[in-house]
Amino acid sequence: MLRLRERIVSHLLSSPSAPATSPLPRLLSAAAAAISPNPAGFVVEEYLVDTCGLTRPQALKASPKLSHLNSPANPNAVLAFLAGLGLSGADAAAVVAKDPLFLCAGVERTLVPVVEGLTGLGLSRSEIGGLVSLVHHCFRRRTIVSKLKYYLPLFGSLDNLLRMLKRENHLLSADLDKVVKPNAVFLRDCGLGDCDIAKLCIHGPRMLATNPERVRAMVACAEGIGVPRGSGMFRQALQAVAFLSEEKIAAKVDYLKNTFRWSDAEVSIALRKYPVVLRKSKGSLKRRSEFLISKVGLEPVYIAHRSDILAYSMEGRLRPRYYVIKFLRQNGLLDRDLSLHTAVKMTEKVFVEKLICPHKEAAPHLAEDYAAACKGELPTNFRFT
Repeated sequence: MLRLRERIVSHLLSSPSAPATSPLPRLLSAAAAAISPNPAGFVVEEYLVDTCGLTRPQALKASPKLSHLNSPANPNAVLAFLAGLGLSGADAAAVVAKDPLFLCAGVERTLVPVVEGLTGLGLSRSEIGGLVSLVHHCFRRRTIVSKLKYYLPLFGSLDNLLRMLKRENHLLSADLDKVVKPNAVFLRDCGLGDCDIAKLCIHGPRMLATNPERVRAMVACAEGIGVPRGSGMFRQALQAVAFLSEEKIAAKVDYLKNTFRWSDAEVSIALRKYPVVLRKSKGSLKRRSEFLISKVGLEPVYIAHRSDILAYSMEGRLRPRYYVIKFLRQNGLLDRDLSLHTAVKMTEKVFVEKLICPHKEAAPHLAEDYAAACKGELPTNFRFT
């Protein structure tokens, strides 16, 4: 066992990117215990607390999954492996708490080959350590290497892939050949590029891991709301209807018609312009309707043709910018017919440069009032009669 531990630590720390000194003397000294044969009275729960650093409640929860262990030999080798990857004591404890069976993984048989495979894909030692913390249970399967080999080019970068995995890691357990690849091919046939598929998965991580027949049904739903395959809004439409039943989609369409006073034709226009409106909560839609129609005075048909206005925050964008435009117009400071839709689509920098800064002398408090309005306050100058 001593030779095993020395080979593991030496292998892991031999890379130039590895730290010069081990950050985990406690874990490495624990790994040294693997030299001894099965110690008398080995108790899993106590090992998890004393050696792995779990809390007592965590150890109580984890120990039933490790009841077959009667020696610290393999767990010590695993802790040495994690130490070699640079995981801190807290990080290693988090891995064990979330996935107790990680302590049973074969280091030379599984974990070291996985590290070698991922290194061959261009991952650094620290990136591999971060991956262990994120997808611990998938890391103890050698198939993770072939899956990352497929996913890295698809997502364009490790950062993009990790963004998706932080939300959900179904893709690492899905069948690559029977599920993931057929779904990717079908989505490409629908006009989506790899970049679109990656964005789709970041918002809906289960998309590629879903039964291919269900993905085809989602595409049919996206077409059903008036967004054809190959159109610029198709990805957003697919994102909007994903995992929603036809009944829920129909109910939301009816709500949109009633709330914004839209006809069938107008709601179709709105959905084609901004399909993700289907994902907005009823409360947020009601507040926007009351503000845009009752307060601002916009016509329902106008909103339908510019439904992307519903994407913007009421407090941070719609209401403050409406106040600014109305203030400037009432004080004769707006020399052109600027619509609220145009104003809310401006970046913050452009909006301030065009509508705030030019009026520092005529309206010295405008910048302060606008900033207050963005925080949800209603400055006196914005209280119109």
